[in-house]
Amino acid sequence: MYSFKNDYSEGAHPRILNALLESNLVQDEGYGEDQFSREAIELLKGIIGRTDVDIHLLSGGTQTNLTAISAFLRPHEAAIAANTGHILGHETGAIEATGHKILSIDVDDGKLTPSAIQTTLELHTDEHMVKPKLVYISNSTEIGTIYNKKELEQLNEYCKLKNLLLYMDGARLGSALCSEESDLTLNEISSLVDAFYIGGTKNGALLGEALVICSDILKEDFRYHIKQKGGLLAKGRVLGIQFLELFRDNLFFELALHANKMADMLRDALITENYTFLTHAPTNQIFPIFPNAIINELQRKYAFHIWEKIDENNSAIRLVTSWATKEEAVIAFTKDIKQ
Repeated sequence: MYSFKNDYSEGAHPRILNALLESNLVQDEGYGEDQFSREAIELLKGIIGRTDVDIHLLSGGTQTNLTAISAFLRPHEAAIAANTGHILGHETGAIEATGHKILSIDVDDGKLTPSAIQTTLELHTDEHMVKPKLVYISNSTEIGTIYNKKELEQLNEYCKLKNLLLYMDGARLGSALCSEESDLTLNEISSLVDAFYIGGTKNGALLGEALVICSDILKEDFRYHIKQKGGLLAKGRVLGIQFLELFRDNLFFELALHANKMADMLRDALITENYTFLTHAPTNQIFPIFPNAIINELQRKYAFHIWEKIDENNSAIRLVTSWATKEEAVIAFTKDIKQ
């Protein structure tokens, strides 16, 4: 049984494991004040091309989202998310548990637009309702789509006009940036959003996300929020060492490119066999539509999620490739499809 269920089935890239082992007995400060975390943060600032951002290393995506969003919002303020947004459906109400409502917008491609947000703003007009304040987007989205530079610029301009915060979930940001259809850089993202994070968990790290706070108004006392939410790790060095290894050269991007390449192989083979897809996803997640009988056969050898029922006889499944996906597994899957 080979798994295409997610991009965190494997542990970590061997270089990261070696770096953790080699530094294991080095004594250092705790709670992210260690030399590794400090060096990783400075390295990331250099790669992003900005020294005026604040960077915090946290353990996982849900913790990063709930810590950041709850810190950025006042008690009566709400977040806006696409109906497919991770904070809406897959974080056990983590944002709501901090006292902030999430306003859902139905979209077909997982992406928010100014016009879609405007409709929500028009429904929330006074103090008898929550006040929309933060726009949550993810890149890539939960259905594998990506934002291009023009789309992000339009969101940035709109959010500034409406005094909204723009926050990007970057759990799969590596895959998004390395997509052949992407025209964004980390530097450009940092100038177009108020905060975003760079996901390590789904791109070769054991665990870890790097939250980048770009707007000065959101920086104050953020470590207090991390501590209060249980995210300030005594052994924060574990995060620093990993991001240092991922970004000391091009490893982070090489791993994302591999994941995308494996997904491209799957996608191309399925297109050749005349299968269609639920959405156009140029990243490491693809959503082919199969007859249910074929899905049942594939499940004998492969693990994946059945994403959505199309009709009585057909369903869309999600196939996810990772930094460690084996090319021979992809070839085997495509051969089984042909048979």
